[in-house]
Amino acid sequence: MERKRTRELHVGSVGIGGDNPVRVQSMCNTDTRDVLSTITQIKQLAEAGCEIVRLAVPDDKAAAALAAIREQSPVPLIADIHFDHRLALAALDAGIDGLRINPGNIGDESKVNSVVRAAMDAGAPIRIGVNGGSLEKDLLESHGGPTPQAMVASGLRHIAMLEKRGFNDIKISLKTSSVLNTMAAYRIMAEQVDYPLHIGITEAGTLVRGAVKSAVGLGIMLHEGIGDTLRVSLTHDPLAEIGVAYEILRALGLRERGPEIISCPTCGRTEIQLIELAEKVEEALRGVEEVFTVAVMGCVVNGPGEAREADIGIAGGRGLGIIFKKGEVVRKVKGDENLLPEFMKEIEAFLRERRSQ
Repeated sequence: MERKRTRELHVGSVGIGGDNPVRVQSMCNTDTRDVLSTITQIKQLAEAGCEIVRLAVPDDKAAAALAAIREQSPVPLIADIHFDHRLALAALDAGIDGLRINPGNIGDESKVNSVVRAAMDAGAPIRIGVNGGSLEKDLLESHGGPTPQAMVASGLRHIAMLEKRGFNDIKISLKTSSVLNTMAAYRIMAEQVDYPLHIGITEAGTLVRGAVKSAVGLGIMLHEGIGDTLRVSLTHDPLAEIGVAYEILRALGLRERGPEIISCPTCGRTEIQLIELAEKVEEALRGVEEVFTVAVMGCVVNGPGEAREADIGIAGGRGLGIIFKKGEVVRKVKGDENLLPEFMKEIEAFLRERRSQ
């Protein structure tokens, strides 16, 4: 893979484009007006590895809450603004790190000018967010619908509005719920501009469907070198978006964070509650940042050999589990109820040893 070279910009302290890694974003689903719940979710997302968080700013009360939220946030924040330029100005006054707007829908020329000047003064980049469900009517008519070409035309139109005002700290997204149309739009745009691209499949769906659509669409684009930031959009807890995002990046060898869980599919030889055990191990390790491999296998005969390269693992049989490292058995555990607690003790010892080196 060779990533398309894009110009670098910064959202707060986080570099995007250039030589920076692909950044992971998400969006709070809390009411922005509720400072406590919003900052709680931001901190949870940050602990999971989210590097930039977007907030909906639908009204003046939400804008008024931004300063308090920004003061407590451990990661840069982007204000999502639609139609009302005053909200963009208020967000910048509150210290927000970036805007997600379409300059063409926030008002007349004077209003666009005021937002652009304020963003320049604040050093805040603007993400132009094109969505296939809200394209301009003239583009829908001229292109016969929300085609990839129509989406790119919309993006270029908004880019021109910012460039005309000397503003170049621009990031672009071109999202639809169609994997194929989204990929086509990004491919066209990537050939025409060198601005960083934020990639995602919008309205992708519930956990499994959304994860699959995102993995296919984002995985293909990333493999083609397209994408500087990404969001996995799920109808689910935003924390799940972060896990899926890092697994996509890990699968492509682009980034790693936290342990990789290797587990076998269940079969007729499985004599333990393997699904439950694997899920509990995964949940227990959710906050761990170190990169290593953990195997949870359902067969004491073949498990250690099949997961030979795992740093640490467990394989269960009838009333018995064996804990192994790099395929070598280190101890046996009796009793199904002891498998999880004893395995977690070994993982904790493994991590203490690694951290002390």
